[in-house]
Amino acid sequence: THTHTHMMLVRLVASGVGCCVSRAAVLPSRTRAARHSLLPLLPHRSMSSSPGDMDQEAVQAVKLSVDEVGFATVLLNRPRLFNAFSDKIVARLDQVFNEIRERGDVRATFVRASGKFFSAGADLQWMKSTTGYTMEENVADARRLSGMLANLNTLPMPTVALIQGPAFGGGVGLVSCCDIAVATHRARFTLSEIKLGIIPATIAPYVVARIGPQHARRYFLTAEAISTEQAHAIGLVHEVVDDESGLDLWERVFREHVTLAAPTAVAAAKDLIFAVTGRPVDDEVMKDTAERLATQRASEEGIEGLAAFFEKRPASWNHT
Repeated sequence: THTHTHMMLVRLVASGVGCCVSRAAVLPSRTRAARHSLLPLLPHRSMSSSPGDMDQEAVQAVKLSVDEVGFATVLLNRPRLFNAFSDKIVARLDQVFNEIRERGDVRATFVRASGKFFSAGADLQWMKSTTGYTMEENVADARRLSGMLANLNTLPMPTVALIQGPAFGGGVGLVSCCDIAVATHRARFTLSEIKLGIIPATIAPYVVARIGPQHARRYFLTAEAISTEQAHAIGLVHEVVDDESGLDLWERVFREHVTLAAPTAVAAAKDLIFAVTGRPVDDEVMKDTAERLATQRASEEGIEGLAAFFEKRPASWNHT
């Protein structure tokens, strides 16, 4: 029941364990997936339900709104259960990210949460149900989660996590999949999986990319709580604000920056980051980057941007 789940979550959160979302961690070591890198900005192949089939409780638990300018807000809206994930919530998040991707008019996406917690990780009833899964079912469950994270990670516009409270396990994964993270002083972060005998497997590519292996080798192995100030120092969050009103102010300023940027140039710049990360500067990379620049120069936005600059007028995408 929700009441039983709520009480168990309260006890786990109070103990510093929180919850965790990595289902692949329960698999034997011989089945662990090979190491993989960040994904290119390719169209996402949905593994979630169609809108008509989506559980209505999940729809209410993850709300999507897009304003007239094209700014999307994804709201985790399950405060009584600390915005914990279930398999239905994962499917709903994947569906929402697909909708944002397919619209074509979204300038930036903000991920927020209602209540005191950003996300406590995995829903305990979901975790409990997986103990009876077969190997194939465990793999499929983990793949649905990793697919949702990859979907968020590769959205072709700026994504921003606005973190008003604590994040555990998979909540840290969501933060790491966003391009930018801003947190209040009362937020804290815990990679708590090992306290439950599992590991942060599906979120690992994104968290390690964010904080680096040196910090992962501490926090993956100790499950220490990370203060907002320490999270800022290790690169998990970009900025720290006093409270939720500070998050609102930061969002307003960021929107002004985004409206000055050409949308396809933003998407191309994000794809460029994936393309060059971890690669040596060799002839192949120099050829690729030269071709990317030439393509963008010759694009409608490239031509319009230069024309607007020399004509001393706002570019067509600037709605300020």
